[in-house]
Amino acid sequence: MLLSKRPIRSLMAAAIALAALPAMAGESPYSKAVFFGDSLTDAGYFRPLLPPGVQPVTGQFTTNPGWVWSQQVANYYGLNGAANGNGQSGDNYAVGGARVGVDVPSAMGTIPSLKSQAARYLAANGGKADANVLYTVWGGANDLFAAAAAPAQAQAIIGAAVTDQIALVGALKQAGAQYVLVPNLPNVGLTPAFRGPNAAAATALSAGYNKALYGGLKQAGIEFIPLDTFTVLGEVAANPGMYGFTNVTSTACKIDPANSTQSILTCNPTSYVSPDAANTYLFADGVHPTTAGHQLLGQYAVSVLEGPRLQQVLSHSAQTIGRSRADQVSMHLGGRPADGLSWWGGVRGDLQRYDHADLYDGLAPAGLFGIDWARDGMVFGGFAGFGRLNADFGNSRGDFTQKDTTAGLFAGWYHDRIWVNGQVSYTWLSYDVNRKVQLGPATREHGGSPDGSNLTAALNAGYEFGTEGGFRHGPIASVIWQKVKIDGYTESAAAGTLATALGYDRQNVDSTVGRIGWQARFDGGTVKPYAQVTYDHEFEDTKQASAWLQTLPELGSYRVPGLNFDKNYATVVLGARTELFGLQSNFGLSASAGQKRAQDATLFANFSGTF
Repeated sequence: MLLSKRPIRSLMAAAIALAALPAMAGESPYSKAVFFGDSLTDAGYFRPLLPPGVQPVTGQFTTNPGWVWSQQVANYYGLNGAANGNGQSGDNYAVGGARVGVDVPSAMGTIPSLKSQAARYLAANGGKADANVLYTVWGGANDLFAAAAAPAQAQAIIGAAVTDQIALVGALKQAGAQYVLVPNLPNVGLTPAFRGPNAAAATALSAGYNKALYGGLKQAGIEFIPLDTFTVLGEVAANPGMYGFTNVTSTACKIDPANSTQSILTCNPTSYVSPDAANTYLFADGVHPTTAGHQLLGQYAVSVLEGPRLQQVLSHSAQTIGRSRADQVSMHLGGRPADGLSWWGGVRGDLQRYDHADLYDGLAPAGLFGIDWARDGMVFGGFAGFGRLNADFGNSRGDFTQKDTTAGLFAGWYHDRIWVNGQVSYTWLSYDVNRKVQLGPATREHGGSPDGSNLTAALNAGYEFGTEGGFRHGPIASVIWQKVKIDGYTESAAAGTLATALGYDRQNVDSTVGRIGWQARFDGGTVKPYAQVTYDHEFEDTKQASAWLQTLPELGSYRVPGLNFDKNYATVVLGARTELFGLQSNFGLSASAGQKRAQDATLFANFSGTF
């Protein structure tokens, strides 16, 4: 097939711009994305073998020059999704036509199986699989086709493929891999090539392969990340208009079987059945998705990988608000109090903003009220508080509300130059979570309302130098420990959207933040300004995030990398104490500094008086 060179560049740019998933903000949780697979994952293995003039808009098993799902996922994480082989050095080893464990001869050379692809990768990396790499092992479709072509050997062919794929995933795990994505087979019975009298048999073959594969991995104790393409494409085919498709039964590419120069590899805008076919048809040819179909698969894969990580935002926001609350309790006394009974209260607004709001951002108004009893510098008291955070997940991925109700006890000792105080509190947490999943033009919404708790203990101390002229300064130190628990829950799902709905295990997260720094204050006037700067360190390590697919609950939970928040940063507090309307008043601002692409800030106003 001959193409005019003039429109190639503009066609390629337009197709990729329309089809690409937006890249994630911040650092990728994976060092690489490495793919082993067949034509569903192939990013252009055969492209160098095609005529140079047509390579920019041909070479993949879709509506070229659009991307396949693997390129979408790699692009989202800012990683290399290019093909590896035939002189190419990307991280995508998938080859169109590949079977799981059998190399296949073809007119374009031997097609390496998934087993051979992985063996080549491991050999090039000293037999080791990097624990920080996202691996994908997606195969079996060509083994099904081989079984359909040889019914007498079908059982043996499929059984061998399943066994080989289980062994391949196990070998990667044994070599050090932590994160292995294993999509199941799509429902081949939905494809144009198998529609009609063969559809039921093709569906049964696909379902049987998937059951044997996932069941075998589970039985072998091999941990993996499932991807239910069988169900999600079935949901799309059942309601195509919602996802922007006008045709899910025929093909977007005009391919004449009698013309040897025409194939899915060379399908491009000049051979579409209509100019918009790459975006309105689900299938490019008899079995391969179009650009829009692959975009949808890429979005689905990202939602499965990122959904568990978003849940860690809930526990992190509770910890951040817990530290702010503990700071306000610790600071409610500006020095040695007078003997007797007193009260104090305050309002504040806590701002959280991470990855420039691409991860999440929110504002939490909150209030505290407490009563103290003091004698000879010793203080004992109790306090209660309530707050509500309204936050958005970045990039239109949903939102959540967090409500917290707190009760606690406070004790302290204040001398002329030295002070120590401590507190313990328990917070009842409740959430309303709405997670959004974009699939083409459709937005799915999944919600849940888990409860939780936050047990907090804090110890603070300081020493002051100087009294001349009212200026005092000195070192301060503190430690804040929190244990946040959030109940597991199952997301809601509207009819026909179950494939993207997840379930979550109970979160149990510890935080221990130590601080050292310096404070200064001036007591010489009506307004008494103060400032403090601390270096803060989080001693607890990030945990992996987990979830399970509601369509495949029997597989249990899978794990992905947890959110990586900064462990070292600074906190700056600026404020002033004064008397206002006969009440002792304290106004100020606290803000974090030195965090990568993150900001926590609190604006507060506190008041106190005696009974």
